[in-house]
Amino acid sequence: MTVLVCLASPPARAGEIVTLNTPRTFPKLADQAAWLHRAGEIRAEVLASCGLWPMPERTPLNPQLSGRIDRADYSIEKVVIETHPGVFLAGNLFRPVRQTQSRYPGILNPHGHWENGRMANTETGSIAARCIQFARMGMVAFAYDMVGYNDTTQFSPRKADGTLEFPKFYDGHVRFAQAPEDQIWGISLMGLQTWNSIRALDFLASLPDVDPGRLACTGESGGGTQTFMLGAIDSRLTAQAPIVMVSHTMQGGCWCENAPGLRVRFSNMEIAASAAPRPQLLVAATGDWTRDTPTVEGPAIAGVYHLFGPGQQFRFEQFDFPHNYNQTSREVAYAFMAEHLQGRARAPKVPEQAYQMEIDRHLRLWADDHLPPGAKSSADFKAYLKDQTRRQLAALWNTTAAGSAGFKEQLSPIYRAVFQLSPDPQEIAVQVGTTAKLETGIRVSQFEVRGEAATHAIPVRVAAPAKRKGKRAIILAHPLGMSAAFDQAGKPTGIAARLLEAGQTIITFDSFLTGGQADSAERAKRDHFKDFFSTYNRTDLQERVSDLVAISAFARSHLRDYQIVFCGQEAAGLWCLLAASAADAVAADTIRFDANDDRQWTQQDWLIPSIQRLGGFDGPTLLAAPHPLLLHNAGDVFPTKIIADNYQRFSVTTKPAIHKERLDDAAVAKWLVGL
Repeated sequence: MTVLVCLASPPARAGEIVTLNTPRTFPKLADQAAWLHRAGEIRAEVLASCGLWPMPERTPLNPQLSGRIDRADYSIEKVVIETHPGVFLAGNLFRPVRQTQSRYPGILNPHGHWENGRMANTETGSIAARCIQFARMGMVAFAYDMVGYNDTTQFSPRKADGTLEFPKFYDGHVRFAQAPEDQIWGISLMGLQTWNSIRALDFLASLPDVDPGRLACTGESGGGTQTFMLGAIDSRLTAQAPIVMVSHTMQGGCWCENAPGLRVRFSNMEIAASAAPRPQLLVAATGDWTRDTPTVEGPAIAGVYHLFGPGQQFRFEQFDFPHNYNQTSREVAYAFMAEHLQGRARAPKVPEQAYQMEIDRHLRLWADDHLPPGAKSSADFKAYLKDQTRRQLAALWNTTAAGSAGFKEQLSPIYRAVFQLSPDPQEIAVQVGTTAKLETGIRVSQFEVRGEAATHAIPVRVAAPAKRKGKRAIILAHPLGMSAAFDQAGKPTGIAARLLEAGQTIITFDSFLTGGQADSAERAKRDHFKDFFSTYNRTDLQERVSDLVAISAFARSHLRDYQIVFCGQEAAGLWCLLAASAADAVAADTIRFDANDDRQWTQQDWLIPSIQRLGGFDGPTLLAAPHPLLLHNAGDVFPTKIIADNYQRFSVTTKPAIHKERLDDAAVAKWLVGL
């Protein structure tokens, strides 16, 4: 038999740890509507993983332009903007000199991991070369720093005298946001760089000589990652050209390309394709991880563009070079931008004119040891981001009725992104095992639930009483799995026995690496803070929440028209709260978990990237409002106020039952039976 269930694709399960080099496949999609739906999920994934939901406040940029250099047909200026208060981003602005029109197209130019950042000027790649050429062609080009490079080093470690601790920019670049607690707030190097790109686009669009309707972005390597990430979440880009980066294998080797949670469900191919039908150019090289672009990535993304009808909006090229953004590659990009930003005829390339590279000190704003006045420290900046998130969530809880259609529409895509749950039903195989009838007349059936592309099978046991009272199935979740509900002889015990005696159908299961699936060796392999683990794999807690969602879907198919209830015991009570929207009612032991203590969330059993951007348990629980809710064993530490207040605002008839003390099995069973 098969049932429909929401599962992520591809799910990372015990024994199959996905890395940045694991080959990825492109999904087959039936039509444009299916792709647009998936593209919406990709956008939510990028926003959630980069800590950009809720979207940070767009505070004043306070741009400062200085040090203008005038050449015959272009000018260069030094630029610094504030992307957050006290957070500075520097770069250079290249403009046409001859005023042939009132407004020009604008092009962002993020750079790759060149040793000299935006000052790189070698045969393999030159940021200045392309910016000068764009300006000569009648476009405004803005080249800006990666975090930690050139003039944007405020978060790089420093010695006591204020000088940079590391002589190489890259070594300071990767030091930002490396604490385990950063993950749960969605604070990451990639998130900051993505926000910087959004604000750089804000700056470019604000210039009086730039047409905000003709904006583009192109960058190489890590700058290519910034390009297609920006394209996934900011529709202001008219065109984009990520160079030597979009691959079905290597997804990015730096922290600025690996936000936790980013690529569990989606690869760079899909993230790049989410810009469709806006024009896009890929340039690949035979000497790096884009070697298969002509046969794999290019045709796959072209297939998405074809869903929008015939046209020349997507183009891919490959040249016989190592990793690069050299003159050959740049000349293709010039032609692409001229076509889509200036309406010129399609051409294979635009020849690059000879250019003069300025010396670094004429392009730099200040020396390496300089900090702009008012620059925040890394610790102060993180505190600012956390406080802003708390304020934004408080406003959301207070202005939108929890559980309402509008609330769910706003929160559900981000919830699915944080928990790596697909909105699309997928077939899961349900293998029926043995069925036995106990002396008491209880009928016990064994099942094995396996996802469409999963290696992880969930053992499930359905126990039906001899005399059923009502159509209700109570899913019992416990860290010990089925063994907590049945003794060695197979007879029900504890709350399971009480519920069956009361005429209730119960479902028990062994969740991920718990109960009968506990495996200390497999658990040890899953170091959540090593090798970008959580960028590519579900954490243990995400797996357990996913299992609950799958069991709920199985129950709805197997026991049609039944009320589906979660009852979580011990630590599994919190699994049930996090999966609450998949049930019609929830009873949960909250184990006096202090959700406001970030250290609690960084333990292996509790890590979920960006969970605090959902308010911890608040967002997931309120998605289920106003369904009946029992919380017990809260003590004085488990936060219940936001949940209680929002239930009261949403419904005058349904109030959560909240108990500081731990209820015994009899009390919990009484509440469940009385639903």
